[in-house]
Amino acid sequence: MTPEHKVQVRRAYEEPERGDGTRVLVDRIWPRGLTKAKAGLDEWCKQVAPSTQLRKWYHHDPDRFEEFGRRYRSELEDPERAEALAHLRDLAKHRTLTLLTATKQPEISEAEVLAGLLRS
Repeated sequence: MTPEHKVQVRRAYEEPERGDGTRVLVDRIWPRGLTKAKAGLDEWCKQVAPSTQLRKWYHHDPDRFEEFGRRYRSELEDPERAEALAHLRDLAKHRTLTLLTATKQPEISEAEVLAGLLRS
């Protein structure tokens, strides 16, 4: 990843911006009420999303974010998720990558955990 290529996290409901680069939805479930046209996605990479069990346990509780991140990083070692993460890493090498999530608090989402891994 070169300095001009960055990984950022945004809400799927926000209007696409010029500097978004490749826009990838990383949620397992499609955002409620959002049309595909309005989303302006390049890809939907649901294979990289956390398991339903982990997502339900976490329930976007800020007090559980650190433990969620640890458990999610462990899930990312699963072959299908690891392959999806490698795909995102490849996308980030070539241009800015914007990870999209429907959550109201993207800073404590799986997208933020992924962005941290992709930036390192």
